[in-house]
Amino acid sequence: MTSFEPKDCTIQQIQALLSSAVAPRPIAFASTIDAQGNPNLSPFSFYNIFSSNPPIVIFSPARRVRDNSTKHTLENVQEVNEVVINVVHYPLIQQMSLSSTEYAKGVNEFEKSGLTMLKSDLVKPFRVAESPIQMECKVIEIKPLGTKHGAGNLVICEVLKLHISEDVLNTDGEIDQEKLDLVARGGGSYYIRAKEGFLEIPKPLRTLGIGIDALPKIVRESKVLTGNNLGILGNVEALPSPAEVDNFWADNAHQDLKTTKEKHQKAQDYLRIGQVQKAWCVLLK
Repeated sequence: MTSFEPKDCTIQQIQALLSSAVAPRPIAFASTIDAQGNPNLSPFSFYNIFSSNPPIVIFSPARRVRDNSTKHTLENVQEVNEVVINVVHYPLIQQMSLSSTEYAKGVNEFEKSGLTMLKSDLVKPFRVAESPIQMECKVIEIKPLGTKHGAGNLVICEVLKLHISEDVLNTDGEIDQEKLDLVARGGGSYYIRAKEGFLEIPKPLRTLGIGIDALPKIVRESKVLTGNNLGILGNVEALPSPAEVDNFWADNAHQDLKTTKEKHQKAQDYLRIGQVQKAWCVLLK
């Protein structure tokens, strides 16, 4: 394993390492306005949600590595303590990328990227009409993390109002992740289309899983089953009963499974398609 200490790296090196290691990252498409009323639009991938009550999101416009200058977005929120965080989905990815171009101060990135300015209800900055979710926020604090090249500035925002397109809601009025089709930032020039990589994993908080430590030793020490496989098996509340196992094995389709390896491989096949109960029935015979 190769190891790095930030003090031994250039700023460019540590930034590249961190942005590749901490990924994918959501994107804050931040719309701001300066004291003269000039709009600005720029994406930031140092961003996330940090509280629900109050609803708080934080993004960080870092000082430029090359010359230690500050970005227009930071200057704007210092002048006008408001911002709109627009969600970036796949149909916006190229226009979002274009807006990250470092245009001169006063240039309207909405116009440069061909996006529509939509008047906000509670704040001065405009919303991106094409974005499926827009969050009007007030900036409650700006926390500088340093004054040197690459130092971040935490812009702590309280969400005052959310606007959500009906196109990304399901019949229960909840956001449908497949319909939303988010994109996220990787390292270098890489982005991730979340829709192509969603995994649904039941939260342990919703069930009391038996845990990997409770698995039979032959399963726990399997040479076939992976850590992810064991995690799924350990997230059940109870094992199938002996009667359930016997009924499962009464099906002649499984009579050819003789060795432990064959049984574990078959269980793994069931886990791949979400058939956890059947996987357990294979393993418990």
